[in-house]
Amino acid sequence: MAAPNEPADLSVQDLEQIFREHHALVFRAAYRITGNPGDAEDVLQTVFLRMLKRDAAAEPVGNMASFLHRSAVNAALDLVRSRQNIRHIPLDELEPVLAEPASRSPERAQSSNEIRDWLRGALARLNPRIAQMFALRFFEGKDNPEIARLLNTTPGTVAVTLSRTRDRLQKEYIAYMGGVA
Repeated sequence: MAAPNEPADLSVQDLEQIFREHHALVFRAAYRITGNPGDAEDVLQTVFLRMLKRDAAAEPVGNMASFLHRSAVNAALDLVRSRQNIRHIPLDELEPVLAEPASRSPERAQSSNEIRDWLRGALARLNPRIAQMFALRFFEGKDNPEIARLLNTTPGTVAVTLSRTRDRLQKEYIAYMGGVA
C-alpha cells in the first residue's frame, strides 16, 4: 500500500504499485466523462504518464486516490474539449435519460446519445473546477460534504456552485432546443 504522502519523485516501482491500486478508479472517472472506453484508456495513460514525468520538486500528494480522480476528470475534460462540437441541454431532462435501461426505443436511444454528447460539450465549456464538482456529484454520486473534502472547499460553496451550474446548463439546453425543452 502506498504511503499517505507520496513523494513527487516516484520510482517506476512506486508508480507501478499506484497504478495497480488506482487504475480502475481513473478509468471509471474518465469513462464517465468521455463515454468511450478507448478515450478512457487514453486518459488513463495520460494521467499515469504525467505522474511519471512529475517534477521532483513538486509538492507531495496527500491523498493519492483523490489526486488521481481529479487528474482523470481534468484529463477527460481536456480530451472532450479538444473534440467538442459546441451545442446546448437541461439537466432535469438529462438525469432520467442517463439512468434509463438499455431496453428503450431506438428513437429514445438516439435522443440519449445526443443528450450525452451535448452534456460532454457543455462540461468541456465549464471552468475545470466546476466541471469536477459536477462530475463528482452527478456521475460519481458523491454528496456535497464529500465533494467539498475532495476539492478542499466548503459544502456551501459546492451547493451554490452546483445549483448555479444546473441553472446555467438548463438555460443552455433550452436555447439549444430552440426555446422548447
